[in-house]
Amino acid sequence: MFKFGNSWDDLMQGEAEKEYYITLRSFLKSEYLRSGVPIYPDMNDIFNAFKYTDYNDVRAVIIGQDPYHGEGQAHGLCFSVKKGVQKPPSLVNIFKEMQSDLGIIPPNHGELTQWAKNGVMLLNSVLTVRSGNAGSHRNKGWEIFTDKAISLLNERKEPICFILWGGYARAKKSLITGKQHFVLEAAHPSPLSAYNGFFGCKHFSKCNEFLRSFGKEEIDWKID
Repeated sequence: MFKFGNSWDDLMQGEAEKEYYITLRSFLKSEYLRSGVPIYPDMNDIFNAFKYTDYNDVRAVIIGQDPYHGEGQAHGLCFSVKKGVQKPPSLVNIFKEMQSDLGIIPPNHGELTQWAKNGVMLLNSVLTVRSGNAGSHRNKGWEIFTDKAISLLNERKEPICFILWGGYARAKKSLITGKQHFVLEAAHPSPLSAYNGFFGCKHFSKCNEFLRSFGKEEIDWKID
């Protein structure tokens, strides 16, 4: 079972009774307790994207694929690593674009918890992964769970800015049908693709311009 401690609980609780989630939960028990291979993130951090950003507080959503699979990196927020962990190349590029767009000097760490608590839901499509094995927990049921969350956000009457970087995230655009929402798309910030349209996309300022046009509070992208 899951417990977020906010309005996501009532919205998502029905998923826990569905066959796909029961199967997923059994798989995760086996992986975390009996596989003998480290699974990331820590069990207590799996649902941090939901815990840190209440449904009613979401003003922007950044969608990722699955967690970082290196030791100590993943902690339940897409693109984020805990303080003290070296910033991955994609995150370095995200900070470069933020500085180019808004003039914000990147922090000396890679933890994005401040964004999450400021209304930016940092949602991976798949919430767990085996150590050293990217994509190892795909097609186990997580995508159904997180697609449900995206669909619920799409139902919100309040406008949300959805930020989709890379082909995997952009495929989620079909779930975002509400005319009140704003979808920003660009290449993935990975060094392999960042120069193909991520750099210069100005998504940080465009997101705030959109929110401002509706009289909504802008995102404070600065991280202490």
